[in-house]
Amino acid sequence: MKLRTQLNLAFSGLLLVILTLTGFIIYSLILDMLIDKEEVELEQKGELLIEILNNQYGSIESVKEFQEFLTSQEGDLILYHAGEDTVLYTTMPIKNTQRFYREGYFSNYSENLWEGSEQKYVISRIARNPNRTGLELILLTPLNDLQEVQNSFLNRLLIVFLIGGLLAILLSYYLTNRLVKPLTLLKHELKKVERRQFNDLDRVKATGEIKDVEQSLFDMAEELKRYMQSQQAFFQNASHELKTPLMTIQGYAEGIKEGVFEGEERNKGLETMVEEIGRLKKIINEMIWLAKLESEEEVFKQQTIDSRHLIERVYDRVLPLAEQDQVELKFILTSSFEIYSDEEKLLQALLNIVINAIRHAESQIAITTKGHSIFIEDDGDGIPENLIPYIFNRFVKGKGGETGLGLAIARTIIDQSNGKLEVKQSELGGALFILTF
Repeated sequence: MKLRTQLNLAFSGLLLVILTLTGFIIYSLILDMLIDKEEVELEQKGELLIEILNNQYGSIESVKEFQEFLTSQEGDLILYHAGEDTVLYTTMPIKNTQRFYREGYFSNYSENLWEGSEQKYVISRIARNPNRTGLELILLTPLNDLQEVQNSFLNRLLIVFLIGGLLAILLSYYLTNRLVKPLTLLKHELKKVERRQFNDLDRVKATGEIKDVEQSLFDMAEELKRYMQSQQAFFQNASHELKTPLMTIQGYAEGIKEGVFEGEERNKGLETMVEEIGRLKKIINEMIWLAKLESEEEVFKQQTIDSRHLIERVYDRVLPLAEQDQVELKFILTSSFEIYSDEEKLLQALLNIVINAIRHAESQIAITTKGHSIFIEDDGDGIPENLIPYIFNRFVKGKGGETGLGLAIARTIIDQSNGKLEVKQSELGGALFILTF
């Protein structure tokens, strides 16, 4: 079922429940309101009749004359003498009056609904000098009359609900279409991403969370495009890096087999083959390790590492190489912080960066800590501006680089350690690598 249909059904169902509950509550309240209103009107009418009785029919003997006056009045009423417990006059059928006696309504002053032989009545009791005469005028209105008014109001209410509900549903369809349309367009754009048509993507006009989803889609498409391009470049570079030593080995092997190389040349060819096999083995091992790091097949043994201790281990390992190349190592450890990662892998990442710096440095390397960051910089020629965005890609090498995988491995390890690796131009003149945790 489409989202548009689901939203409309959900809204229609919710609207139906709300209108039903509202109608039921209003239907119940209307009858109570009508009863209260009728009691007030009966009381006003009764007080008016009692006033007439007091002014024009002053004695009990004159009640008969008052009865004739009551006969001319509309509605049901009873003239009751509380002292004698006698009905002096009534306009109602005798069976109703008898039922009122049996149920004890005349002596019960708290009951405002009397049940007759066929229906209920709303009543109002007005006393005429209750302490002296005990004469009461009881006015009654059939409850059916009020229920007819209630039903008439309900019918009008249902018509209002029906029209309002239809308008609300139409508005729901309109708003739902506006809401779902961007999602439908996004689905088409996703199909383009699936078909790798990254250059054919069109922006979708949307607001709120849908706009965020739309932006995420295009960010994802851009990242996929970049990833596919990097993968393509990786395979091209990998084939080139592997092809060169293989061709060298093949050339010398065929030459030795055919007797082209003899004596000193044969020994030199064998040495070259051994060197190329070693380089080939190193490239393949680094490619395998990098693949394991990125696929998380090799589990990180997470532990708390002190940054000062980690840098001291780096210093101990690179010091002989630095002295061999006559490069001065400067350590400025202004702060020490904890890193949660695999110590051996993080050590390898730092070694890759520092060894790369030693390879390109003229005379000095500075390793500094500040806050939760480690700065590694050299005074070499630096990284060309056009190479900086790609320096951490696989097989991207600067001048004097080896396999082109060292920095890619370093960035992968630091990413797995919840860190960030950046490269900039150093004030010393070379490259500045910033590791932030």
